Amino acid sequence: MLATMGVVPDQITPADIDETPRKQELPKPHALRLAIGKANAIHSRHKNAFILAADTVVGVGRRILPKAEDMETAKQCLELLSGRSHRVFTGVCLISPEGVIISRVVETRLKMKRLSSFEMKSYLESWEWNGKAGGYGIQGLAGAFISNMIGSYSNVVGLPVYETRNMLIGAGVING
Repeated sequence: MLATMGVVPDQITPADIDETPRKQELPKPHALRLAIGKANAIHSRHKNAFILAADTVVGVGRRILPKAEDMETAKQCLELLSGRSHRVFTGVCLISPEGVIISRVVETRLKMKRLSSFEMKSYLESWEWNGKAGGYGIQGLAGAFISNMIGSYSNVVGLPVYETRNMLIGAGVING
């Protein structure tokens, strides 16, 4: 996704932070906290670099859906989303070599069609849900399940390209 902005990172480093939601934490602040936490974790090891981090969270009302790591979790997420509206929040954080932090959360509203038992079974058997927030990836087979979307498609994929590009331009990382 960075390539669509003409950005080639010098290094991609996973941030090993605890992503467990805090008690009473809502989806939007959770996404922002994780993005900032990831950026800070990497910045502490690479102080002279621009650090870009993001985290995507699927929310249904006040509830944060997990990243599906097993089929039962994916099934539970899909059953909850089937026929309902939900929101996808991506927190994005950029830290400059000087330690200046720029962050924001991008929100996309979506509605998933009511899934038939065949659609549910077929999608679960595809394993496309593995590791995906909310148990689905819009860029694959589940894209056909989304009946309505208001906001950024790239946000749902995992990085809001338009907003991230503007953050990078504002910080002088790339030219506008």
